[in-house]
Order: sequence, then C-alpha cells, then structure tokens
Amino acid sequence: MATPNVWGRKVKSVFFGGGTPSLFSAESIDRILSQVRMLTPLEFDAEVTLEANPGTVDAAHFSGYKDAGVNRLSLGIQSFNNDYLRALGRIHDSQQAYDAVALALKTFDQVNCDIMYGLPQQTLTDALQDAKTAIDLNPAHLSFYHLTLEPNTPFYRTPPSLPDDDTSAEMQIEIEALLAQHGYEHYETSAFAKAGKQAKHNINYWQFGDYLGIGAGAHSKLSYHDKITRESRHKHPKAYMEQAMLGKAAERTWLISSEDLGFEFMMNALRLIDGVSIDLFQQRTGINIHKLDAAIKKAQNKGLLVIEKNIIKPTLLGQRFLNELLELFLI
Repeated sequence: MATPNVWGRKVKSVFFGGGTPSLFSAESIDRILSQVRMLTPLEFDAEVTLEANPGTVDAAHFSGYKDAGVNRLSLGIQSFNNDYLRALGRIHDSQQAYDAVALALKTFDQVNCDIMYGLPQQTLTDALQDAKTAIDLNPAHLSFYHLTLEPNTPFYRTPPSLPDDDTSAEMQIEIEALLAQHGYEHYETSAFAKAGKQAKHNINYWQFGDYLGIGAGAHSKLSYHDKITRESRHKHPKAYMEQAMLGKAAERTWLISSEDLGFEFMMNALRLIDGVSIDLFQQRTGINIHKLDAAIKKAQNKGLLVIEKNIIKPTLLGQRFLNELLELFLI
C-alpha cells in the first residue's frame, strides 16, 4: 500500500532498524527483501543494512543474513566494559560484544559499531579504552554517541551520576583525535569511516533526501513536484497491524511548510562535517538560499558557519555547538 508513493523511484538503500531486527530469522529477512525487489527498482549495488544486538546473533545468523542480501551490519555495542553495559541495562556482556564484532568482520565487508560515551560514572580513561578496543577490531565504520537521557525512560525519571560537561567534551575531543590517527574520517557529527566506507543510507538523511518508512512507528519524508511531506505510522504494533489491514497504516501525514524547509534542511545537512552545496539546498527544498541570509550572517558572525566555493558547512566551533547553530535557522 506504500509503494504507490515511490513508483518509479530507484531505491538505493534498505535499512532494517529500530528495536532488535536481528531477532528476525534470515528467512524472514529474505522474504522481505524479495518483496522489496518485486515492488521497487532496487539498485543492484544497493546498501542493505541490518542493525543487530550482540546478544542475539551467532555465525549462522550472520551467514543467513548475508545470503538473504544484507551487505552491511550495524552492531549496537555501546561499550566493551561490563560495568557500563550493566548500567545501561544491555543484555550482552563485553565478551559477547567483542566476539560479535570479530565474527561480523569475517562475514561482512561493511561493519559498523555503535559506541557510547558520557556513560554513568564513566572516566576519560575508560571511554578511550572503548575507542581503542573498537579501533583494534578495525571495522570500516564507527559511530560514537554521547549518552542522551530520553524522556519516558528510567534514566530520565531517575538520572544517574554522569560525567560533567568538561569531562564529556574532553572525551569527545580525544576520541575524535584517536580515530583520526587510525584513518577514520570524521564525516558526520557522530560518524567516522575508513575511506569510501561512509553509510550511504544515513548520508541520504543528512542530505535531506527522500525515504519511505515501513513498520510500527516508522517515519517517511517524500518530495513531489510541488510539495514535501512527512508521515508517521502508528507506534503500537497491534494498532499498526490493524490499521495497515484497513489501508490506514499512516497515523499522520503533513506538509512541510516553506517557512520550515530551511531549518529542516539545515538540521540534517549541518551534521555533515564537509557540509553541502548551496545548489543541493535549492534542489532539495525548492527555495532560494537567500531566504536564509539573515540566519547565515548571524552564524558566520558567531564563527559557527562558513561558505567556501559554494559549500555551506559548520566550523569546528559550529560542530561543537550544533544546537546553538541550528537555533539560528528557526524562523
């Protein structure tokens, strides 16, 4: 029922994410991808990513996923330290994390590891040790995220003791330096990759490209010749399945107003360390960059943004204070 929204569009990537998709059998992944190939023009060299929890996979799973068509694996490691894994409530331990990465690298050419820092009572030494362990394993892609206390979570209701802002900033700076020393290019706020190994699927998000979300709680962003829309699907799995059977999988669909387009684009694009071209801005939004002249000028005066050779990008200061930079584009 969703395919009419993307008829004729080439599909460059497929991403199995959210929750723990590695609980799916390889046969289930194969059936889904077979349907994708039947219903859409999936490119021959499309990136097909599966998120996996180290506690739910083994050699047979990895081999089956690869045979089904998965060519990129993203592992939610979070930490290689048992104390911090327990603090985060993860179901895997440090040995399972290490073994999962080592095993994945024997199966897939493209492997990403998600690591977190700024964890409860984490020291700078321990944060750097996690980075060193990940680097020693040598995956093509690493993602490093600062722990965020999300609403409606136990951590949000009862906040743990976290490293102070100065310590967290030092963690970030030293992790980035360590990764650079070992050949990882910092190409997005939280993403680092070996040459040519950037995540194509995520780059599409950051360049304000279109995507179709399928499943409970999924979101979409789709452009048409005269409008750009977003869509959210029912969050509760039972409600989603019931409504999908009635042809009403989408809980809400809305138009992105011309007033919001500039901010929406910048909210994504300014996460890219090398920025994006002004031409892409105008191509993806349909509005002239001059509409943002006042915000751009303020950002330049604050040292948060530069424009060089038709490329608009954050400065190092802008990368460090991204939220403050983005606030300038809220109209």
